[in-house]
Amino acid sequence: MLLILLVSGCVPAQLQNSRHSGNSWYTVKPTDTLYSIAWRYGLDYKELARWNQISDDYIINLGQRLVMHKPHKGIVSKAPVSSTSVHTPSRSLGTSKTNQPSVKVTVKSTTLDTKPPSHWRWPVKGKLLNTFSIKQLDRRGIDIAGKLGQAVRATATGKVVYSGNSLVGYGNLIIIKHSEMYLSAYAYCKERLVSEGDFVKVGAIIARMGNHNNKTARLHFEIRKNGKPVDPMKYLPNK
Repeated sequence: MLLILLVSGCVPAQLQNSRHSGNSWYTVKPTDTLYSIAWRYGLDYKELARWNQISDDYIINLGQRLVMHKPHKGIVSKAPVSSTSVHTPSRSLGTSKTNQPSVKVTVKSTTLDTKPPSHWRWPVKGKLLNTFSIKQLDRRGIDIAGKLGQAVRATATGKVVYSGNSLVGYGNLIIIKHSEMYLSAYAYCKERLVSEGDFVKVGAIIARMGNHNNKTARLHFEIRKNGKPVDPMKYLPNK
């Protein structure tokens, strides 16, 4: 049975502790990517791929069942095979026509630097509404106030590995992979302007700011290092 935790005002508490108990597996849904699954459960996508013997292209199949914990030493852990997984196409980094952006902001490069970004920038201009706290699930990032429709920019150059709204509590969400170590996320967006697989430059407009809970315009922004939330203020330049 899925462990259900209380949903906070910003990010749902299911992020870290809502894995299946008992069998500890997860069934891939139509809108999932390996990155979004790892993000939802607070895992490093590289480890999740390794546990499930997924190749470096990180392609997963609809209906595939993923092991969500580190296998015991010397034991290869395999989740039960769903009957639908052998009849459905791989989940690549493409998106459906309904998710296609109205603006393209891709760069020509198709490879990422393996080193961490040397330069980070603020995703939006606005008042900081909260500070980072690893102990509080709703503060494992920062919220920045702004205006509805305000431009949201990529905080560093990278590849869009998720663009959708299937992660409960995040609304329209974009996740960008900057290196093998770092990911950033942009939540509560009114409009997503990039698709999965797009490469974006630092400062490129990737979304428009939306309202949180239909009340105040803000952006929820996170940085994760090897799957773990880190304080964005340690990476962003001083205002």
